Amino acid sequence: MPVTTLIKNATCQLPGGAEQIDVLISQGKIVLDPASFTNVDETIDATGLHLLPGIIDDQVHFRDPGLTHKEDLYTGSRACAAGGVTTFLEMPNTNPATITCEALHNKLELASQKSIVNYGFYIGATPHNVAELRQAKRTPGIKIFIGSSTGDLLVDQQEALERIFAETTLPICAHCEDEATVQSNAAKLDGGKCFTDHSKIRNHEAALVATKRAVELAIRHKHRFHVLHVSTAQECDFLSEYQQSVSDPAQRLITAEVCPHHLFFNVDDYDRLGSLVQMNPSIKNKADNKRLWQALQEGTIQVIATDHAPHTLEEKDQPYPKSPSGLPAVENSLALMLDAVNRGQLTLQRIVESMCEAPAKVWDIVNKGKIEQGYDADLVLVDMNLKRKILNENQLTKSGWSPWHGTSLTGWPVKTWCNGVLVYDGKNVRENHRGQEVLFDHTAG
Repeated sequence: MPVTTLIKNATCQLPGGAEQIDVLISQGKIVLDPASFTNVDETIDATGLHLLPGIIDDQVHFRDPGLTHKEDLYTGSRACAAGGVTTFLEMPNTNPATITCEALHNKLELASQKSIVNYGFYIGATPHNVAELRQAKRTPGIKIFIGSSTGDLLVDQQEALERIFAETTLPICAHCEDEATVQSNAAKLDGGKCFTDHSKIRNHEAALVATKRAVELAIRHKHRFHVLHVSTAQECDFLSEYQQSVSDPAQRLITAEVCPHHLFFNVDDYDRLGSLVQMNPSIKNKADNKRLWQALQEGTIQVIATDHAPHTLEEKDQPYPKSPSGLPAVENSLALMLDAVNRGQLTLQRIVESMCEAPAKVWDIVNKGKIEQGYDADLVLVDMNLKRKILNENQLTKSGWSPWHGTSLTGWPVKTWCNGVLVYDGKNVRENHRGQEVLFDHTAG
């Protein structure tokens, strides 16, 4: 039988702002300010704590199937639960790649057996699979790698991109780094010799050129488009200009996101962290950090996601350019942002908007992303005063490390509910719980 839980005295982050209101979890759904509490199985006194919607991370790489020595759907979702993430959307560059409806359905079946939290999977675009993209259902949308990929998943030829934007209807997102610019920069640096070269190869121009190209396609074909992991001030300025050109937010086709590593790290961190902060798109400069924060604060960037992309430390401990790009973050992303609230860089309401409400809206997710009557009881209780240090030895991700190792943060999730079930109690994850496939209503988008 599902447990009926009453959460009392929490400050709840509702769509309209913070309010102290009792929340009942009943039959996996949210009941706001219930008039009577009959048959309550447990009552939690959350005085001094904040109740948030469960975090929706719309960009993770859980390496399953094919590269499960780095991560898999079980270990990745376990890290999600501890980090307050109740829903993840996973990228298609697994092995085999998720580029057919059959592969998509196979992943969904695998997740139903392994994932502790809720899940969804993008279908990947190739130069030749438009027919599959047109038929795909049960997916948040289409992922295009405009650079930074190999094999069939690299789509940088204009004709193929035109067909994808013109002939499909699902929302599209893309990794925007111009492949020609990247290859030209790499040739000038003889492939690169050190980690700082990574940001010279995958430079500001590579990001801006590809983002402009994709946005132009989306506007011309009237197609919803989401810019993944914005990393440069120039992209922020470009996206701000787009927003100003379309005054009605409801008419805007373009949304964008930022990742914690692009907010917190820059090229000065290569000396200290080396390959641990080697990412695609690359980290940039302090000025880019500052502009990204500004864009997030003002709403030019709508979403915070992690691009959780783990590798083993042994793989990372290779000289550049053999070292792979990517880092784990899903376990600590909420705590990093809560700490930013405590330091005055962001409001708690903006976290809810960018980590819960906006991803649900961008991807047409049904009944998630808000503390609202009848919504799924995906919730996270956070203690804004709890101080804790990120330590490699405590990480639940299979990779077992974090680039923020040794960083002290104030503000942490202390309880996580997924579909009304307590999956994290502040110390342990309920490892036998299984999440649900996310539902998408693309007719509403």
